[in-house]
Amino acid sequence: MIKVTFPDGSVREFAKGITGLQLAESISSRLAQEVLAITVNDEIWDLTRPIETDAAIKLHKWDDEEAKHAFWHSSAHLMAEALQELYPGIKFGIGPAIENGFYYDVDPGDMTIKETDLPAIEAKMLELAARKSTIIRRDISKADALTRFGALDEVYKTEMINDLADGTITLYSQGNFTDLCRGPHLPHTGEIKAIKVLSVAGAYWRGDEKRKQLTRIYGITFPKKKMLDEYLVLLEEAKKRDHRKIGKELELFMFSEMVGKGLPIWLPRGTSLRLRLEDFLKKIQRRFDYQQVMTPHIGNKQLYVTSGHYAKYGKDSFQPIHTPEEGEEYLLKPMNCPHHCEIYKFKPRSYKDLPLRLAEFGTVYRYEQSGELHGLTRVRSFTQDDAHIFCRPDQVKDEFLKVMDIIFIIFNALEFENFEAQISLRDPNNREKYIGSDENWDKAEQSIIEACAEKGLKAKVETGEAAFYGPKLDFMVKDAIGRKWQLGTIQVDYNLPERFELEYTGDDNAKHRPVMIHRAPFGSMERFVAVLIEHTAGKFPLWLTPDQVVILPISEKFNDYAFQVAKTLNSQDVRVTVDDRNEKIGRKIRDNELKRIPYMLIVGEKEAENAEVAVRRQGEGDKGSMSVTDFAKLITDEVDALVNQYNK
Repeated sequence: MIKVTFPDGSVREFAKGITGLQLAESISSRLAQEVLAITVNDEIWDLTRPIETDAAIKLHKWDDEEAKHAFWHSSAHLMAEALQELYPGIKFGIGPAIENGFYYDVDPGDMTIKETDLPAIEAKMLELAARKSTIIRRDISKADALTRFGALDEVYKTEMINDLADGTITLYSQGNFTDLCRGPHLPHTGEIKAIKVLSVAGAYWRGDEKRKQLTRIYGITFPKKKMLDEYLVLLEEAKKRDHRKIGKELELFMFSEMVGKGLPIWLPRGTSLRLRLEDFLKKIQRRFDYQQVMTPHIGNKQLYVTSGHYAKYGKDSFQPIHTPEEGEEYLLKPMNCPHHCEIYKFKPRSYKDLPLRLAEFGTVYRYEQSGELHGLTRVRSFTQDDAHIFCRPDQVKDEFLKVMDIIFIIFNALEFENFEAQISLRDPNNREKYIGSDENWDKAEQSIIEACAEKGLKAKVETGEAAFYGPKLDFMVKDAIGRKWQLGTIQVDYNLPERFELEYTGDDNAKHRPVMIHRAPFGSMERFVAVLIEHTAGKFPLWLTPDQVVILPISEKFNDYAFQVAKTLNSQDVRVTVDDRNEKIGRKIRDNELKRIPYMLIVGEKEAENAEVAVRRQGEGDKGSMSVTDFAKLITDEVDALVNQYNK
């Protein structure tokens, strides 16, 4: 017999070799129908895998990320099986589950898989799923795996096997398809009821532009057709909100092949939006006693060797810059942290000087693969709203609370109301892979947990997910259509103070190492603006939007009055533009609705005579006429009310 501990802490005995599916059946037949995967001692397993020792378990239904992962991983294998039948001789790369669905990288040889082929792949997948083929896991030695996949001329699988350590490897089979895989998977393919093969793209093998380009096919599946229908509606809405599309329509940013791939250029309206976000955060930071600094865009290579960033980002960085001086090399900076460490070392520090809070909107550079670039969310040049807090161990909790306050102000101001947090702690069974003393780690982890409790923040705790240099707290935000984005992070770091030999003199007159806290509420300005565009569909809050008002003269005769009104509003700090095109007023209204400008002011003979404007609110229609002075007050009062609300 073995002892099984359930999530509620209860313990029951079962016969050795019981499976997750049998455990579910012992609770209820309905649960057995709904469960898709099981966690056994912090490891995700197949439901059909025998449990041979005492274990703590958790059963996962569709709403759990673990269940979706098993479901979509199995779906990737189902798609590979379909491709094997449709394209004899096709070779397989990798086929992982991703955040929404799955993909498989394949080499179809002389054949080409096009968008028009996707419905046939989808139909074949549905046909295979209906067979309810059992998905079987089995162990195999590395030598046998090499023999098996080598005989099939599966060059990509063989390469992966060669990279694995000697020992047992797992294979998964269903129907006529067998794949190299660690799992977990569903019990059978019949669980997969609704299928959509979404798109086809190119992807270099192992992300290396020097290797062969494979065909990447994306798909998504669900246990119910209704779920797929709802997802496809969501997908259409996401297309409408695509920040690349809206960014072009609103003239916020651009890319130029002449300037270089992945190097965003901010246009005037986008720059206005971005600077307003920066100013907003700078005002908040002043309230929390941050000091603004500026550091160069490059640094001596040795700086990043010392920090460890060269070892970590060297392959993903632009090549070193060689100067005329022999042996002198510089790098475009991949991180701001090393520069801030050097600022800390500028002069001796006392315990009375701490915490020291240094903030910088610092631009960093990383050489992302061209196939991975995506609008503003994946670029080669981006600006972090970086800050580094150097503090004593006893100050960590208080600093965490203050950073959380800043993040909550930002989320409130930009209406990111639905978010969750994750605390990442070290693995207690593998402490040797972390830097820093056990005492400091215990204090830091406890500080984060207590800070979340004090704020009433229900945070998910993930053991073993901490960085080697310290625990962290991440914020995941759901946007207006339910998609998750990682925004805001707070990280404790014992590594860089050690590497840079940072010190302060304590009240005992001895030297001590400070703790370093990394914090970036936005993350990067580029990615944050992309998320903000998609969250708001380009309809930014009035205080933030580049243009608050557009004035529409009914005809050219009233252009002078329109510019006179614009001058008055500008003097009241209202951001205004004039649409003086020789177009009918209906056309102007339609065009400016698409520009998502909050207020439209229509001016004609009556308005010019009475020093008035006819007001239209975006999405609400006519609001009547009022004096220019009253309208200016309406705007400033609305903005002040919003800003005051955010500053509470």
